[in-house]
Amino acid sequence: MRMSWEDVVLIEEGKSTGDPTVVTVNCPDKAGLGCDLLRVVLEFGLYVTRGDFSTDGKWCYVVLWVVPRPSSPRIDWASLNKRLLSCCPSFLPAFYLNQLTTGSKPSPLYLLTVFSLDRKGLIHDVTEVLCELDLSIQRVKVTTTPDGKVLDLFFVTDATDRLQTIFSREETREHLRVALGECCISCELQLAGPEYDIQEGHSCISEEIAEELFSSEMEDQPHTIRDKVSKVDKASITVDNRLSPTHTLLQIQCLDQKGLIYDVLKIFKDCDIRVLHGRFYASVQGYRSLDIFIQNENGKEIVDKDNQFGLCSRLKEEMQHPLRVIITNRSPDTELLVANHVEVSGKGRPRVFYDVTLALKKLKICVFSAEIGRHSTSNHQWEVYRFLLDESRGSPLTSNRAKRDIVDEVSRTLMGW
Repeated sequence: MRMSWEDVVLIEEGKSTGDPTVVTVNCPDKAGLGCDLLRVVLEFGLYVTRGDFSTDGKWCYVVLWVVPRPSSPRIDWASLNKRLLSCCPSFLPAFYLNQLTTGSKPSPLYLLTVFSLDRKGLIHDVTEVLCELDLSIQRVKVTTTPDGKVLDLFFVTDATDRLQTIFSREETREHLRVALGECCISCELQLAGPEYDIQEGHSCISEEIAEELFSSEMEDQPHTIRDKVSKVDKASITVDNRLSPTHTLLQIQCLDQKGLIYDVLKIFKDCDIRVLHGRFYASVQGYRSLDIFIQNENGKEIVDKDNQFGLCSRLKEEMQHPLRVIITNRSPDTELLVANHVEVSGKGRPRVFYDVTLALKKLKICVFSAEIGRHSTSNHQWEVYRFLLDESRGSPLTSNRAKRDIVDEVSRTLMGW
């Protein structure tokens, strides 16, 4: 039976408010496909209530039941369809040729320059517009001037290629001018020059701060977050080779949190683990269960105890600390740092900047400066978000309670708790 490319990704919206939207993907398989699909779902601010994943190694069938998270902007389902389709390998000659001409080249980097009067929540308002327009933030440089103005530099990529036309770039600027209102002084959007290489953004962190930020313990978290993490630490991962001579069954039971399924599939992709079948059950009293049949890179079950232990350790680490959040003094200012693992492919975690700026907006805390960079440790590459917080317009941020409140709100927003 011959399929058209319109049938590769089908999206059936819920009939009533609150009903999940059913997303079906039916396409040739490829390594890491599940991770790529779940990354897009997370990037659009969607929560997977349950899901099924099956492949014979050549053809893949995925069904996801998704609902928008309360903090998500309006979902553009047509744009989601295109993004999911871009993850799928081609099987039609015409479509394949189109992919070769457009999909093989990396998305061009655009520089958005926003100059405006400062106000609380400004950075998040810009970020929200960019998310609604399906523009991915790669790097950010935010600077506040002494006279109360802000210069924001957003380096973004456009997965849908809509910014290629002058009309679309002007339309994007107009969206931003409307969102910012009278405080917007100027807004420019153009292709970034070759001097703005994404890979140049390395974050300089002192050894003391790096040790605290990348520690596996994270002892200084607020009690409410430590309680959640302690429950994640008790996550159960069972390895079973008795049900199949060619597959290993992983049964995972753990605390539910934002991006959980993406985090699990990301580990499989980075470790060259093949997923043959997966079932992701609905959350019950805040806990999720996942049944996943896997193979190693040679298409065999995982029988070596050391390999089993290493995989389970990686999974537990990712479930316990997918993101690191600390607050520290950068004399005489207060700095918030957030870090997450970078995929082997070089991609960082979606929506981190969106969630952090949303949490700071809720707390009515202004950002004096912000930047995104990379940092390498002995076993990981990290994406590091640094926010210098403005203490001039409210309560001092140096008290222990104020710091705990910030870490608590940012962590809860990032984890969906």
